[in-house]
Amino acid sequence: MATPDTFDIGGELTVNRLGFGAMRLCGEGIIGPPDDEANAHEVLQRAVDLGVDFIDTADSYGPGVSERLIGEALDPEDAVVATKAGLLRNRSGEWLPHGDPDYIRNQVLCSLDRLRTDSIDLYQFHRPDPDTPFADSVNTFAELQDDGLVDHVGLSNVSVEQLDEARELVDVATVQNRYNFAHRDDEDVLQACEDYDVGFIPWYPIGAGDLGEKGEVLDSVAANHDASRMQIGLAWLLQHSPVTLPIPGTSSVEHLEENVAARDIELTDEEMRRLGA
Repeated sequence: MATPDTFDIGGELTVNRLGFGAMRLCGEGIIGPPDDEANAHEVLQRAVDLGVDFIDTADSYGPGVSERLIGEALDPEDAVVATKAGLLRNRSGEWLPHGDPDYIRNQVLCSLDRLRTDSIDLYQFHRPDPDTPFADSVNTFAELQDDGLVDHVGLSNVSVEQLDEARELVDVATVQNRYNFAHRDDEDVLQACEDYDVGFIPWYPIGAGDLGEKGEVLDSVAANHDASRMQIGLAWLLQHSPVTLPIPGTSSVEHLEENVAARDIELTDEEMRRLGA
């Protein structure tokens, strides 16, 4: 089953479809810096060396730590960097929605500084805030794009209805929702993204290794390819839809290399059928 190797974000930013999620480069609980920042830099640089040219992060990862590490390790020309705003963190590890327009305008300046760039390739609204009208938050992202601070706008953790509402206000380049082999609750959002030619970034793409009740089928298919079940989960994501942009994350170079190798696995039509294409 032939699938494209690349996707054009916003119709113009061409990236390889297997990216890298930089959340795990932070300290324990995604709070503070990692114990070994040199290792984090090495992971990012190795990802680029392996042809990964799409890096996903957020201002809330650390907070600020993941963006800073990317800015230190990579040149803005090395990869398309997608970051997010719209969540607050505290030391208890809570993720608190905060879509206030003034906050978002402040956060984009912080992200630009940490990433050491003049404009953000892809800026995503991290999560709708029940205390702020959705349209007000999305309009702020549109204004940042008009101001030249943001090249493309994305959404995260949204429904089809929210995607449609946002598309009335701004050109939506991507949607990032939880989705993997075992968790397909947002299949309708993925289908909408296909219809609109919007990139779909599945977060938690390999479910931390928990890929559901079809473990035996996964293991059987993995044996056919001398691969791990996680690699098959990533290969399935790539072949399930031409708009998916999986972003598996890790703080290990070895694990990174294993994940990237999944892009070379081509599942047969029969294997896709068995896996529930």
